Amino acid sequence: MSPHTPPTSMLHGLAMPQPGPLLLDIRQLDVRFKGSQGMLHAVRGLDLQLHQGETLALVGESGCGKSTTALALLRLLAPGAQTEGQILFDGRDIVPMPLEAFRRLRGREIAMIFQEPMTSLNPVYPVGVQIAETLRQHEGLSAAAARQRAIELLDLVRIPEPHRRVDDYPHQLSGGQRQRVMIAMAVACRPRLLVADEPTTALDVTIQAQILELLDRLRRELSMSLLLITHDLGVVAQWADRVAVMYGGEKVEEARAPQLFSAPVHPYTRGLLGASLHAGQDLHYTGARLPEIQSRLNTETGLRRFDLHIPQARPREAGRASLPSAPLLSVEHLRTDYATRTGVVHAVRDVSFTLGVGETVGLVGESGCGKSTLSKTLLHLVPPAAGRIVFDGTDLSALQGKALQPWRQRMQMVFQDPYASLNPRRTVYDILDTVLYVHGHRARQDRQQRIASILDRVGLPRNAGNRYPHEFSGGQRQRIGIARALVVQPSLVICDEPVSALDVSIQAQILNLLVELKEEFKLSYLFISHDLAVVRYIADRVLVMHQGQVVESGDHRSIWANPQHGYTRSLIAAVPRAEQRKVA
Repeated sequence: MSPHTPPTSMLHGLAMPQPGPLLLDIRQLDVRFKGSQGMLHAVRGLDLQLHQGETLALVGESGCGKSTTALALLRLLAPGAQTEGQILFDGRDIVPMPLEAFRRLRGREIAMIFQEPMTSLNPVYPVGVQIAETLRQHEGLSAAAARQRAIELLDLVRIPEPHRRVDDYPHQLSGGQRQRVMIAMAVACRPRLLVADEPTTALDVTIQAQILELLDRLRRELSMSLLLITHDLGVVAQWADRVAVMYGGEKVEEARAPQLFSAPVHPYTRGLLGASLHAGQDLHYTGARLPEIQSRLNTETGLRRFDLHIPQARPREAGRASLPSAPLLSVEHLRTDYATRTGVVHAVRDVSFTLGVGETVGLVGESGCGKSTLSKTLLHLVPPAAGRIVFDGTDLSALQGKALQPWRQRMQMVFQDPYASLNPRRTVYDILDTVLYVHGHRARQDRQQRIASILDRVGLPRNAGNRYPHEFSGGQRQRIGIARALVVQPSLVICDEPVSALDVSIQAQILNLLVELKEEFKLSYLFISHDLAVVRYIADRVLVMHQGQVVESGDHRSIWANPQHGYTRSLIAAVPRAEQRKVA
């Protein structure tokens, strides 16, 4: 144990750190932005305290004020934002502090890790230069001394061969390595407070576990306080000492982590926990739908009421007895190659599997294992080097050009980021209308009826067709992506990380919708995700990919209860759980 580690006491049978001196004290913080209809409250009346050596998790849905609070703390809000209240750091109010004085504090005593390292790192400078810049700015080190310290920091965050990687550019590093570089930059000057804004959202489960373990180790070794912003309640249960829950810019509940998970008080908190797959690891869609949070505003009192709604599952025949003997999709010894400057990369190697009508096959594995390449090969966006793709009895691998056109509408994809995959200059109606027209639906009235029907079926308002993608929330945009895939009435839908960027409650809604649509339209899904809890809920069978190969497959029960391959066991072991809670 580090000499800086706070003493522990027992709470709910778990070792919990005793709080050290008060380091951060936020009092009645208000943040407002100027909008088209006047000033909009992003944060209102927020009180928050963080002690030395403590990890405080800030949770809530997108738009609740989490990131705005972090940016206000770092004085990084957009121009025109109005901030009121007090932010006391070690007893000093940093809100009225002159900017030049605060710049000496920011980066040295208060630092931040941003959600997306690829957009936060400068692509034209080596990572060592970017780390050294912080050291030269705040500690006045020479170029040589700063470079040597940058190498030591890369070693601290466990990047292999730091003497060589110090000269690498961001694009030459993996996602997990880029996040480690961001952490190295943030802790370079041994800050007393580290703000981590969704530091593991886009990372694989094993990399996520490594990053969170690293942050916790640095917190203890540097006697640092950590403000952890996340929507992953499994992460909160395992790593946080205290939790503050935000909704609509306000803090609605705060408690010790074990207490919050065992006895939540606020209806919204209970809704979050109920809708979280990490709070119910054994759930499967064949047994129950996921609870959905519903809120209603009382116009007389101005108070919002939260209810937990559980959609009713339709009666379903047990097992796979209803599936036909001949599968919808049969992949046989598939291989996909990429040519690089150094030779040929076998991205997919000798992959074979089947997928039945009405079946969901989950595909899991770390980034770079070949999941996305496999999906692109199945859709003929990337040509296969060898093997067969037999769809509904026809070998598609032998077809090209116009011969593939009739089959393309039967195989569609729902993408991870609907905002990036939707044309921002086209209305929703135009987007869906173009899909239908390209696939041979020439009758305008037929297209109109199909579009109206599918928008209604995915739960979008009637006027959605006249609006543009930026006018919708993240969950609504994903519904548009689902509508675009289903409007041509496909048989197979490939879902590529369709809920990874969504909040807990929105994720539950989208997963329930996918299940309902599958049963209604007799769809088959290939569901790709790095979130094993999501795959465990929605998949009938699971394929585990590693280095381009399927190393294990099994039904949704056996693969979790009795994994055979060591890689599968490592993936399952890395899933954050409350019972694996860290011990200080």
